[in-house]
Amino acid sequence: MSLDFPARYPEYLVAAMVIILAPGPSVLFIIARAIAWGRTTAVATVAGNVTGAFTLSLMVAFGLGPILQRSEIAFIAVQLLGGLYLIYLGVDAIKHSKIHAADMVNQGDLKPTPLRSVKDGFWVGALNPKGLVFFAAILPQFIDKGSSNVTSQLVLMGATFAILAFFSDGTWGLIAGTVREWMATTPSRLVTMRRIGGLVMMVLGIFTLISAL
Repeated sequence: MSLDFPARYPEYLVAAMVIILAPGPSVLFIIARAIAWGRTTAVATVAGNVTGAFTLSLMVAFGLGPILQRSEIAFIAVQLLGGLYLIYLGVDAIKHSKIHAADMVNQGDLKPTPLRSVKDGFWVGALNPKGLVFFAAILPQFIDKGSSNVTSQLVLMGATFAILAFFSDGTWGLIAGTVREWMATTPSRLVTMRRIGGLVMMVLGIFTLISAL
């Protein structure tokens, strides 16, 4: 299985960074760990998180790749469903931003081991709805659909996403771990982050719908 770069790969990098930088469930989970237990726990959580996200991308690639290569209707359908779900996630993030922020600053006192942090991060990444929507609905827009290696393109872009997420989310964790007291004592800052992330997801969902139609 060759790993040829799709023609729209540079555009994909931009889209991937937009969705990674939007503070969604994974970023907020990592920040919560950093606030509660420091940078080491946060980085271990990031490692598990991106591994889970890449596992999710592989499942999508090998499940959707052959279907998308054969069916134009399926290709449009996943974009429509993904766009609508991204808008839903954005609205939900804004609606429950205060609840999420409150949960983040009440993580408890028992510090997890690095291995436990990796495991916890893995499941958050693997079950992250934002990641599922991105891999299933956003990512396919950037493949060379007429190519014979659609699945390998999806794998390549999933791996790219995981690498970018490791450095981006790791930076969030290191910053939050460094200024943990400042962030933990002001939940309103976390509320603002969550609302910005929700708005970004809504905008991305709208663009996805426009692209599909």
